[in-house]
Amino acid sequence: MEKRSRRRYYISFGVLLACLALLTFWNINSGSINLTVKEVFDILVHHSGEETAYNIVWEIRMPRILAAIILGGALSVSGFLLQTFFGNPIAGPFVLGISSGAKLVVALVMIYLLGRGYVAGSQVMILSAFVGSMISMGFILAISRQVKQMSMLVICGVMIGYICSAVTDFVVTFADDSNIVNLHNWSMGSFSGMSWDNIQVMTVVVFAALAITFLMSKPIGAYQLGEVYARNMGVNIRVFRIQLILLSSILSACVTAFAGPISFVGIAVPHLIKNALKTAKPILVIPACFLGGAVFCLFCDMIARTVFAPTELSISSVTAIFGAPVVIYAMFGKASGRAR
Repeated sequence: MEKRSRRRYYISFGVLLACLALLTFWNINSGSINLTVKEVFDILVHHSGEETAYNIVWEIRMPRILAAIILGGALSVSGFLLQTFFGNPIAGPFVLGISSGAKLVVALVMIYLLGRGYVAGSQVMILSAFVGSMISMGFILAISRQVKQMSMLVICGVMIGYICSAVTDFVVTFADDSNIVNLHNWSMGSFSGMSWDNIQVMTVVVFAALAITFLMSKPIGAYQLGEVYARNMGVNIRVFRIQLILLSSILSACVTAFAGPISFVGIAVPHLIKNALKTAKPILVIPACFLGGAVFCLFCDMIARTVFAPTELSISSVTAIFGAPVVIYAMFGKASGRAR
């Protein structure tokens, strides 16, 4: 049995890594300019090649690909942490309204700064998104103390998301035309327009949060078995919950700050990963969720920018198409489990 489980883990991680490598190359080569394997290798490794192709690959496509990998993985891990915290497979930053809260505060800050001739930097965007995430999370936690059914909590989270989105739309409606243009693509969700400076900032923030999350694998595993068991194992439940909230908020805030709100990745990917691994052990699920989120977002981003080229779809539209059926399946699976 143990040997079979190990084989499953090796196969799952092998498939994820293979898909990541394949989609990375596919994304590099998909677009108006098609390149051979040798040309891509020369551009990436030897920094040589035709100037136009070099600039397209190195300055446009690679930052976008790396952003999809880093932010997709961050969103997936954030969803896993929220599902662990609430003990609900359909809890996620988008469904619970956390992404919408981050979107609202970032939009307010961007409109304020743009109206005065300033451009919001990466640090300001992340801080604004984190504040918005924490405000939404505060409402969710306050509601969770009043309702006993998780379904009601999810519904309340959806309502909070709608309220934040409505306020955002209201604010944008009365913003200057130039501000609306700057906000439109971001508010719809997109990995376009990424720079190497953005990649550096998101790499530091996301991987620092991921490292702390991975180090918390043991207490997370204990918490999955129940609060009583975790407390008996020496886990300080109050501190542990605060850590989960902060880590999930930082990860989802970083995603919203750079790419806007992205739907269903934080719910669908952890569910698929746990089904593939047949385990919920955090030491395995956390890195697998990161790889799964990266693969999922790379795939969706490729579809978003190539299917109707030169028109580009919002990334949330594509992730919803593929992620929503997984969420429905998870809901039916939970309902059938209760019926038994």
